[in-house]
Amino acid sequence: MRLAFWTVTKGAGNIAREYKEKLKEHLKDYEIDVFTLKKYDVENTIQIEDFTSNINEKFSQYDGHIFIMASGIVIRKIASLIGTKDKDPAVLLIDEGKHFVISLLSGHLGGANELTHSLANILKLVPVITTSSDVTGKIAVDTISQKLNAELEDLKSAKDVTSLIVNGQKVNILLPKNVKVTDKNSADGFILISNKKNIEYTRIYPKNLILGIGCKKDTKAEDILSAIEDCLDKNNLDIKSVKKIATVDVKENEKGLIDAVKFLNLDLEIISREEIKKVQDQFDGSDFVEKNIGVRAVSEPVALLSSTGKGKFLVMKEKYNGITISIYEEEINKYE
Repeated sequence: MRLAFWTVTKGAGNIAREYKEKLKEHLKDYEIDVFTLKKYDVENTIQIEDFTSNINEKFSQYDGHIFIMASGIVIRKIASLIGTKDKDPAVLLIDEGKHFVISLLSGHLGGANELTHSLANILKLVPVITTSSDVTGKIAVDTISQKLNAELEDLKSAKDVTSLIVNGQKVNILLPKNVKVTDKNSADGFILISNKKNIEYTRIYPKNLILGIGCKKDTKAEDILSAIEDCLDKNNLDIKSVKKIATVDVKENEKGLIDAVKFLNLDLEIISREEIKKVQDQFDGSDFVEKNIGVRAVSEPVALLSSTGKGKFLVMKEKYNGITISIYEEEINKYE
């Protein structure tokens, strides 16, 4: 995760630098940058000439932004940068008096509320959370989605159902009796028994499908997209649940594959042939493939290696005119 501290005074710059060092001791997997104004010459920070142009350029490049300045300045500067709650980064405020850390934007899906609690604990600050569900000790639908690393079907229905929760009305998570959240398999349907004429509901798509893809050189992006669509449709799977796409290192510059992944707004994970060789004996291999690229299989091993390893294959290998697709389904951990 990438975090950025932003400051416009020398005092705040020094505080941000101090806080970065403390956070690095606890948040090992975080990349943390500190931006200060060049005129204050705060050492070991990224010194910038202009605050406005830099925040405009870098707002979408970080998972979270922490501003040590007045809330009015922050609101005015980021107002034009705000998109939707399912895409905006977390935005936090810390006062220069080192008293409070405030979750300002994207509290649930962006993780600002959780980050606020983490910073408050590490930096000995008072956390300020204003979202209704958190203040009342209740859970919001988008929080469930965020904890499951899943995707909401739409924000409106999530808001409507969350309103029911906040207002003290009963909301059930519907699951077939023989299926639990921790089960590997997703339900194909559910039965709702109720005498209510109108019932608010929403849907969450778990991000737990890995697509392993192999393809011939110069395969067109449209052909790859068509194969992905067909493979998902045949197996009653939704593209919204695809977490990422994986392929072998010799295909890392394959334009058609890169363009297809970019079109789907997914990440492409590159798996080395050395890693594939360690697991390729688990799968049916090809002498032809081994002769050409040095490994006996691609789509299955890359899907497995780019996953958590806890789950199962839904599709071992589907072939489409020079394209192979494998689908690995990761287990979904129960939200505690």
